[in-house]
Amino acid sequence: MADKLPTPEDLLDAAAALPLAPLTPVQQLSALGRLARVAAGSPLKLARAGAEFSSELAQVVVGKSSVAPEPGDRRFSHQAWTDNPLYKRLGQSYLSWRRTVYALIDDLDLDESSAMRARFVAGLGVEAVAPTNTLAGNPEALEEAFRTGGRSLYDGLRHALWDLAHNGGMPSMVDTRPFVLGETIAATPGAVVFRSDVLELIQYTPSTPDVYERPLLVAPPQINKFYILDLAPQRSLVEHALAQGQQVFMISWRNPTAEQREWNLDTYVAAIEQAMDAVLEITGAADLNLMGVCAGGITTAATLGHLAAIGDHRVNAVTFLVTVLDWGAPSTISALTSGPAVAGSLQKSRSAGVLDGGELSRFFAWLRPNDLVWNYWVNNYLLGRNPAAFDVLKWNVDSTNLPAGLHGDFMTISAENALTKPGGIQVLDEKIDLASVIADAYVVGAVTDHITPWEGCYRTVNLLGGPTQFVLSSSGHVQVMVNPPDNPKARYFTNPDRPETAEAWRAGATEQSGTWWIHWTDWLGNRSGERRPAPASLGSTQHRPIEDAPGSYVRA
Repeated sequence: MADKLPTPEDLLDAAAALPLAPLTPVQQLSALGRLARVAAGSPLKLARAGAEFSSELAQVVVGKSSVAPEPGDRRFSHQAWTDNPLYKRLGQSYLSWRRTVYALIDDLDLDESSAMRARFVAGLGVEAVAPTNTLAGNPEALEEAFRTGGRSLYDGLRHALWDLAHNGGMPSMVDTRPFVLGETIAATPGAVVFRSDVLELIQYTPSTPDVYERPLLVAPPQINKFYILDLAPQRSLVEHALAQGQQVFMISWRNPTAEQREWNLDTYVAAIEQAMDAVLEITGAADLNLMGVCAGGITTAATLGHLAAIGDHRVNAVTFLVTVLDWGAPSTISALTSGPAVAGSLQKSRSAGVLDGGELSRFFAWLRPNDLVWNYWVNNYLLGRNPAAFDVLKWNVDSTNLPAGLHGDFMTISAENALTKPGGIQVLDEKIDLASVIADAYVVGAVTDHITPWEGCYRTVNLLGGPTQFVLSSSGHVQVMVNPPDNPKARYFTNPDRPETAEAWRAGATEQSGTWWIHWTDWLGNRSGERRPAPASLGSTQHRPIEDAPGSYVRA
């Protein structure tokens, strides 16, 4: 069961990936209650677990236990956990108990969803009581306190008070001070050439003497900011596409408040179509290529369905990046999303007017408390150190809200798996059928992505009506978007066939070295028309530049 839990990298973009309904405290207690009832009804399994723990604990006491942290668990890396008899026994006792709890949950007769919920809720307590989370139980923190004459404890208290006042009581993940929009992040030159109530449209400055005639429009997710796709120089998908001669336009969504509570799927589809109008007017092209990312991919699919329904063929080719349209594939997150959780989340967003992106990010942090909570607790408070300055984490904490209307539509789509059914949803008064979308499609999944599982992403190839290329990146949910060509570890898988199942596709796939970015821009270039001289200026007479990229909406 443990290998099904998401990695920290997968969780960084969790709020942007899916319209979720996290478990409430009442539902967490309900999951614990179910676990207790099932455990009480399995006395033999309880007795066996207790006996195994007692036996292991006896081995710990006499110094003969071989219990060790799991690979990748850095909490017990200090030398004292192996050299100091007291700390060694303390650590092994905790690890033995932890292993017993999780093994018991796996051994009980719980369905997969209930077991995953039980692991999640039980894990909140199990990981919280790790000795490394306390000053006395953390030899590295004690050493630091002595070394600094107590200064580390003073700094830790200062950090805790700041987080209590400014970060919802959660330990900060990142030092955001080095990151300045338009300078060190989201720094690719360009200009806002169109603005509506819903979005700003950024046109990027070409970086090649000539460009493809057919432009590329990117629709990012509605939670978190667009600049994960333009993170930093040498780490920007936008920069890479420009270097290949693409004319790149980016949507930057406005961060909605309660005043925009009525914005729904129709609102966002209409906004994308407005942006398409502007792109085509500026470039003079007859049609364009479109890219949808995460939740932005769901909106992109709805847009394509609407255009097909009205006979509009302005989209030549489409890319879906880590996007799930068919919700039939199981995932960790869907297992943690219950009917009551959906109803409660919808009620809360309707009452507040928005689904708060910060709240959702905090929920996802607790999915992996050791990596995304307690790691920073120890670093910031017990050791008194500043969190690292890391651009991806800066982007992760820069969350935005989801308007109640769109949240409700997303939940309907996921709960009813509506995009898989002809006429399953209606967009701008038109019933849509994704099988009528005949544009060439490039679909990207990521091997270790448990937010939008690659098997779920693969199902898109059998929903669309045109030629489809599926590519599987050997990365997680965020790394797939920040995967520059100089990454020596980058790998991806291709298979020219399109079998019915993801497993059959993987069985026939070939591993390729390098990043999918290169494969994608080659595919896109073949669908971008002829080359022509790059425009001398941005915008047009009708759409004059409003301000420099990255614009104003990204700063709200």
